[in-house]
Amino acid sequence: MEKLIHNQIYEYLIKENLLANSQHGFWPNHSTLTALLDITNRWYQNMDIGQLNGVIFLDLKKAFDTVNHDILLSKLAIYGIRGSALRWLNSYLTGRIQYCQVNAHLSDPLCVTTGIPQGSALGPLLFLIYINDLPNCLEHTKVNMFADDTQIETAGYDVNTIAEELNQDLENVSVWLSANKLTLNKTKTEYMII
Repeated sequence: MEKLIHNQIYEYLIKENLLANSQHGFWPNHSTLTALLDITNRWYQNMDIGQLNGVIFLDLKKAFDTVNHDILLSKLAIYGIRGSALRWLNSYLTGRIQYCQVNAHLSDPLCVTTGIPQGSALGPLLFLIYINDLPNCLEHTKVNMFADDTQIETAGYDVNTIAEELNQDLENVSVWLSANKLTLNKTKTEYMII
């Protein structure tokens, strides 16, 4: 059932052209290679005309585990997933429990109130839908995403202008993350000028 729902949602999103072109994770004909080619081609084009590239590499902390179900369901509805499909997805996400077993010892069950089931057929697609609108918050930079790893970049001739544009959009990303109850992993976030 889960795979069937995945296929129907995926086909609908592709048909309606609803997935961000900047996302390279979890969908056919996209990979780390396409992400890398997209990034490096843009950098080389900028450098060929004498521009510098300013890049910030962002990583989300426990991204799959902290997806808010209400926000996800709202986004699914915005993208046109309604009726019985949305009710099924609500049921799929809520009322889950987890426990740990080591040899013959079983922990007490724990209710799971946030997150997407990892290892499931639907998990990656639901995560893509959750972060699909992140590019909309950017005013000055381009974005490249591979699942929860995100890179924003801008180019120009002046380092100060590049830094200003990156900082403005980093603030926009921060507001978006807060609204979507996600957290930036600051220890894995890096920047560079090329």
